[in-house]
Amino acid sequence: MKCRFFSSKNSCTLCPLKTQENNKIMIQKSSYTKEELIQSGEGILGGMENGKLPLPPMLMMDRITEINDDGGKYGKGQIIAELDITDENWFFHCHFKGDPVMPGCLGLDGMWQLVGFYLSWIGGQGRGRALGVGDLKFKGQVRPYHDLVTYKIDIKKLLSRGGKYMIWADGELSTDENRTIYFAKNLQVGLFDNLTYDFGGDPALDSF
Repeated sequence: MKCRFFSSKNSCTLCPLKTQENNKIMIQKSSYTKEELIQSGEGILGGMENGKLPLPPMLMMDRITEINDDGGKYGKGQIIAELDITDENWFFHCHFKGDPVMPGCLGLDGMWQLVGFYLSWIGGQGRGRALGVGDLKFKGQVRPYHDLVTYKIDIKKLLSRGGKYMIWADGELSTDENRTIYFAKNLQVGLFDNLTYDFGGDPALDSF
């Protein structure tokens, strides 16, 4: 069987078909509810040792409506996700007084969260960390009068080397009037299997 992510046969370490002892691999679905996304943050969906989404209030999406490994503008996978917007969202109460606007960094973090989720979704092992973004532009703002923002993530490149996993993607965020206002190129996320600090280990030994 030829892996659909890499050119090698029967030896891919980044594949949902691969079974690994003592490592839980996320069951693939084409969409996820908020309850399931919270289960990711709790370590239930993909395991405590692997990539997890942040828990609320830092979870920056309410549902993934579509996730696949062969769509998008590069044909390597795409994620569509949504965040409900109301005047009760926590960030409107502190950013800024009398001038509520969703911080652009939270929209960027939502994109990173989705890219990392994809890396675990396809079977990548290890804990996720955002690594960077090549280019980022804001062409508008998210206000309390909006009802919904939609993320679109297009996967560009996947890499597995020495037990570490890397992914690159482009992302967009649109408001409910179908206006795209955030543009991100080359979002990068990695998975690391030997982070030690939260186990009481020497922080100097963290791999990242």
